[in-house]
Amino acid sequence: MRVVAIVGMAGAGKTEVARLFERHGFTRIRFGDVTDEEIKKRGLDLNEENERRIRELLRDEYGMSAYARLNLPRIDAALKRSNVVIDGLYSWEEYLFLKDHYGEDFSVVAVWASPKTRYARLGRRLVRPLSPEEAASRDRAEIENTNKSGPIAMADFSISNEASLASLKEEVERIIAKLR
Repeated sequence: MRVVAIVGMAGAGKTEVARLFERHGFTRIRFGDVTDEEIKKRGLDLNEENERRIRELLRDEYGMSAYARLNLPRIDAALKRSNVVIDGLYSWEEYLFLKDHYGEDFSVVAVWASPKTRYARLGRRLVRPLSPEEAASRDRAEIENTNKSGPIAMADFSISNEASLASLKEEVERIIAKLR
C-alpha cells in the first residue's frame, strides 16, 4: 500500500488533487481536520486567526511533526483497506517523520499556483475564504514558521495548477499511473 502526501501553499489546489486521488480508490486524510476538531472542542469560531493559533499550539505541544504524529493512527487504519492520500502535509519534520515511517511506500506531490491565482481562489472559496492580505499573511507564516518549503522542494512529483480543471485531472492521472 502507498501513502501519497499532497503539499503546496494555500489555494494551490491540494484538496482538489486529493479528491482526484480519492476517486481512484485512495482514502483521503485531511491533516487540517485535527485543527478543526480542536477548534470545535474548545468552542472557538472557525476562522484564520483561530486556525493559526491552534496549529501553533499543537506544534508547541507535539513538535513540528505534530500533524503526522496525530494522524498516524488514521493513516495506518486506512492503509489496511486502501492506499492513502494526505491532503495538506505542511512541515519538513512531518515529511521526515512519514518518510522514515513508510520509506519507499511514501511519495509527495507538490501542487503549485502563483500567488495571484491562489489569492483569487482563496477569496472565492465558500469555506474559510481569505482576503488577499490574510492569504499573504498565511503564506508568510507557513514558510517562516512551519518549514513548508522543504516538502515542496523534495516532492517526487510536481503539478502546475494554473490552467483548467481538465488539465489538473490529466496531471493527477499521469502521476497515479506512475505510482502503480
